Amino acid sequence: MLASFAEFCQQHREKSADQLRQIAIELARLGGAVITRRSEEIGSSTAIARTVETKSSAVDPVTAVDKATEAALVGKLQQLRPADGIVGEEGAGHAGTSRIEWIIDPIDGTVNFLYGIPEYSVSVAAVWNGMPVAGAVYNVERQQMYSAHLGGGATRQDATGEVEPLQANTVTDPSLALVATGFSYESSRRVRQAEVLTKLLGRVRDIRRMGSAALDLCRVACGQVDVFYEAALNKWDYAAGMLIAGEAGAVVHAPEFATEGSQGEVLVAYAPGLAERMQDELRAAGALEALPSITDD
Repeated sequence: MLASFAEFCQQHREKSADQLRQIAIELARLGGAVITRRSEEIGSSTAIARTVETKSSAVDPVTAVDKATEAALVGKLQQLRPADGIVGEEGAGHAGTSRIEWIIDPIDGTVNFLYGIPEYSVSVAAVWNGMPVAGAVYNVERQQMYSAHLGGGATRQDATGEVEPLQANTVTDPSLALVATGFSYESSRRVRQAEVLTKLLGRVRDIRRMGSAALDLCRVACGQVDVFYEAALNKWDYAAGMLIAGEAGAVVHAPEFATEGSQGEVLVAYAPGLAERMQDELRAAGALEALPSITDD
């Protein structure tokens, strides 16, 4: 696949994956700046809460800050890459004429943002032929930039500008694995997910639920957790993060990008030495089974 993308770049005078990565970083950093500025303009968390609308359910919020951030990223992308397609979580859409599509999540972890919990991110990925080729995830509060491009490895840059390469953990025993997960906005699905946890919890080191799938995937990449699994994600939740985890050596199984979160399919990322044995544990607990479709609930 890498050779095919390189050939595409050459034939179409396209930017390399590394150059697309730099654009993703620029956009993610811009998103962080917009979040900070708009939050200050609106005021307190209470004032931000007054801007909330809901999407898939009453507990699936979108704020004015989400919308302002997505608008800023789309505007910048249209200046930099007018021929590319764009898909944004909050509804931005542009088909484009190139074979590059940008997938944007302006705030991954909106509930955390809304409650003042410093665990949310901006996620930007460039996708070619259904495959992420460059991406960046920016932890806004901690000013940490995770990024990767296809075949180029993954890194984390901290607030001081120091850059470190990322590598998933070497743990091989599922009983020593720290596992991150997340839950659906639909209450009936959360009940099913809780049932899975009761079966899994005694078979691993512990469970973490932190509220941003993009950052959870980055934590697999940097070894802060050993496994991440979650059902019913949408492509903007994981497009950049799955590339970052994969480039750090993790084994990632994800739904096709055309799959909607409403279909309930499962994404999982393993530290490489855990992939086979942990897959068995997750399967035994029912964690790899798709949740019932929203239309079936």
